[in-house]
Parts: sequence; C-alpha cells; structure tokens
Amino acid sequence: MNPIEEIEKLKEEKNAVILAHYYVDGEVQAIADYVGDSYYLSKLATTLSAPNIIFCGVKFMGESAKILNPQKTVVMADEYADCPMAHMVEIDTIETIRRENPDVCVVCYVNSTAEIKAHSDVCVTSSNAIRIVKALPNKKIFFIPDNNLGRYVASQVPEKEFIFHDGFCHVHKSIEKDSILEARKAHPEALVLTHPECTEDVLAISDFIGSTSEIIDFATASDKNTFIICTEMGIFYELGQKNPDKKFYSVGHRQFCPNMKKITLDKVLTALQNLTPEVILSEDLSLKANKPLSRMLELAK
Repeated sequence: MNPIEEIEKLKEEKNAVILAHYYVDGEVQAIADYVGDSYYLSKLATTLSAPNIIFCGVKFMGESAKILNPQKTVVMADEYADCPMAHMVEIDTIETIRRENPDVCVVCYVNSTAEIKAHSDVCVTSSNAIRIVKALPNKKIFFIPDNNLGRYVASQVPEKEFIFHDGFCHVHKSIEKDSILEARKAHPEALVLTHPECTEDVLAISDFIGSTSEIIDFATASDKNTFIICTEMGIFYELGQKNPDKKFYSVGHRQFCPNMKKITLDKVLTALQNLTPEVILSEDLSLKANKPLSRMLELAK
C-alpha cells in the first residue's frame, strides 16, 4: 500500500479523524477529514464522535482541541511544530496589567499556549475577534499576544480602550507594503486579500481583510478572477480547489511557515500507527484554559 492508502486504512482501524489547518502542505490537506482555520477547527473538535484526533497543525491548536475534548486522545502529527507567537507573552505581564487596570478584560488570541489561555478571560480567533470584543461588557481590553491583530480589532471597535502587546506572526509581519505595490504593478487587475495579522500599512492598501477562511470565501464568491494573497501560502491549495479558473499570486517567498511545513504524509502515518505524540495537559490547566475557550464559543454563536 502507498502512504495514502495506509492512512485511510488506519483511520478506520483506529477510529481516528484527521484535522488539518489551511497552512499545512496541500498533500496533507488532501487526506484530512476536515480542513479549516483555527476557529472552525476549535468548534469542530467539540462535535466529533471519534475518540482519536490526529491534528495537522501547530502545538497550540492541538492543545485547544485537547482542552475542549479532555476525554479524547489528541495526537500531533509533529510534536515540534510550534508557533513562535504563542510564546510571546508572559504570565507576569498579564498579572501586571490586571493590577494596574482592575476593570480590564484579557482577550487572548487563540494562537497562544494553554498556560496563557488559563490566565485570560476570553479567547478569540481572527474570524471572531471583532464580534467577541464588541460583545464584552468591559470597556478596557488587553489584547494578547498579537499586536497587529489587536490594532485591527481596535480600529473596528473604537468605543473601547485597548492595551496592546508586542507579539507578532513572523510570516505576516514579513509581508511588506512595497512588495504588494510591486505585485500590483505586475497584476493591476488583482484584488489584494489580507490577513489581519499583517501590519497596519499593509492593511491600509488591501481590498479585503479577513481570516484565512474569510479570504477563501471572499475569493470564491467574488466575480473577479485575479487575487494577490497576503497570508501563508498553504492557503493556495484550498483556493485552487474551490477556484480552478481563478489566479492567485503571492507577494514573495517569505509567506511560508516552517513549522506548518514540518507536517508530512509520513508523519501523519506514523502518528496514526502509534497514536503518539499525544497532547497531555494536567486536569487543573485544562479546566482553567477551558473557560476562555468555552466563553469564545458561546459569545461567537
């Protein structure tokens, strides 16, 4: 059997389901049972009946799946696939902000560790952050860890006061305004579709700003045929699947997450064979981190 046939056979034998993020390689997305952005996968994880989840994404995503499904076995396709931004805020920083601002709500981007979630009030994703922040009773928001997404949310919710952190996604921060302008010269008919983790000057010259899934939905619904895509290049697989007659261009070779690309078919196969490496979290940490995640799912309804 080839690896794909063996993966299909083992999925049935092990009663396992494969979840993949849009940023992993296309060949991995192709064998997954469900593909989506972090919000979709977070919601989905709570509805699955299979006892074993193979997660093709970075560590914080597997942790979130485990937190929301403590009785299930969550296995990472690659235990070393991690998100640098998830580690860019410290608990001491959160506690200092709380002491200085007793009325603050700590809004935690889902791209963060379980420990940081456990010290937060509510989680958000790029697709629901604006809706959730608007729904919060608090007027003062400490948005962690991503500075760029926090500033974008603040621009859409001017009635609230924001305290920003200095975290960032290295992939989205590397997408520069000048590169987009050059891409526009080459493709003047193209619309620029941008993830809100990009910097403010990039957002300012974009035609559409949205999460990974929102970018896919916009391009699919659009009557335009050419797009410049400002997010990680793994998205091109799904864009091509849904829009075979449309053209999609990047703005440079740096639109690449090396951690997401650690996940391969061979690693998915090994994870299925052994049901390891398993995501293990203490009961106390899981309970504390579950509260802001569950609150996110409730407020986002």
